[in-house]
Amino acid sequence: MGIGTDYESQGNFDSKAQGISDSKLGLRIGRVTIKYVLPLYILLRFIIGLIIFFGKLIHMYRKRHTSIYENIEDFLQRNTLMPIRYSYKEIKNMTGGFKDKLGEGGYGQVYKGKLRSGPLVAIKMLSKPKANGQDFMSEVTTIGRIHHANVVQLIGFCVEESKRALVYEFMPNGSLDKYISSKQDGISLTYNQMYTISLGVARGIAYLHQGCDMQILHFDIKPHNILLDENFIPKVSDFGLAKLYPIDNSIVTLTAARGTIGYMAPELFYKNIGGVSYKADVYSFGMLLMEMANRRRNLNPYADRSSELFFPYWIYDQLVEEREIEMGEVTNEENNNVKKMFIIALWCIQLRPNDRPSMTRVIEMLEGDVENITMPPKLSQYPDEIEINSDESISSDASSSMCFLEEAIEHPLLKNPSTG
Repeated sequence: MGIGTDYESQGNFDSKAQGISDSKLGLRIGRVTIKYVLPLYILLRFIIGLIIFFGKLIHMYRKRHTSIYENIEDFLQRNTLMPIRYSYKEIKNMTGGFKDKLGEGGYGQVYKGKLRSGPLVAIKMLSKPKANGQDFMSEVTTIGRIHHANVVQLIGFCVEESKRALVYEFMPNGSLDKYISSKQDGISLTYNQMYTISLGVARGIAYLHQGCDMQILHFDIKPHNILLDENFIPKVSDFGLAKLYPIDNSIVTLTAARGTIGYMAPELFYKNIGGVSYKADVYSFGMLLMEMANRRRNLNPYADRSSELFFPYWIYDQLVEEREIEMGEVTNEENNNVKKMFIIALWCIQLRPNDRPSMTRVIEMLEGDVENITMPPKLSQYPDEIEINSDESISSDASSSMCFLEEAIEHPLLKNPSTG
């Protein structure tokens, strides 16, 4: 009995010791797991999750750009009358590795290039294509079919997946903008040169409206988009926002406002004024013409009274009261041309589209005598309620014009035209 009891006691002791040892081992394993294994497991799962997430993101990005590329390829297959198609390698060689940048905007960058045959070109690289490549297709479709002295010529294009480029004839004198707003010495044009340029721009827009198989509405007429060749012949450019419509369409449908603030026609973002038509381009031309005649932006920085700040209203009062507008030393011919430009501009920026002339009529007035042009009605005040459709079609380089619109909306003449 004693010996059995001893063995039993020893067995119980060993069992307890083994239990304590297993418990300690389990505790150690648990501590190691919590301290090392679990964080590694969580980190591994996090890394795998990130890889899966970015993999899906890259797949979606590639799928989107592949879809855009396929849409553009289908479009190019359907349109055989296209300008020359270049490879991206050829574009890179033309620009010498994109060394000479001419300008930059919301669309991308413009570089100076040279064709193998010798002529210089301006190459616009599109950096932010819209869904389905609509901006690219719009510009190629619109300008690819145009051949007019006052519309910039599209020589060729490039499309390779996400890389897109448009090759234009080179305009050595740049855009009209620098001749209107530049403070640099030596960058100026005479009043007669401005008048001649305005006539050329009017002819270019008139051709877009009535000279093609389809009616082309530009929707972004402004100084930046008027380019000047070596002889200062103006050419309308940048058709990224343009729309094509049948000639007999008097009213067109837009889902959102498009253009640059300060040059956009009121009907694009105001209700109950009238339908959107080619008269939207007429309004933009009127704002441009006012700046060309004034050779500065449409705010009068030298005004002594607040009622003179918004230049179109101020100039209207000067013309009605037959006051002399200070222009420095000018000839009688220049004085008549400037007066003519101001009056025509006031006609073009009438609030209601039906009150504005067509571009054909604008050309007739520009070519005629100032004595034969009647004064337009006084500019109407803007509607009380404003609804602006926000859309990427509103130009990104509109900051220089935004102050004009804000000033105009707050201006007392807009609230009560009889004051001042």
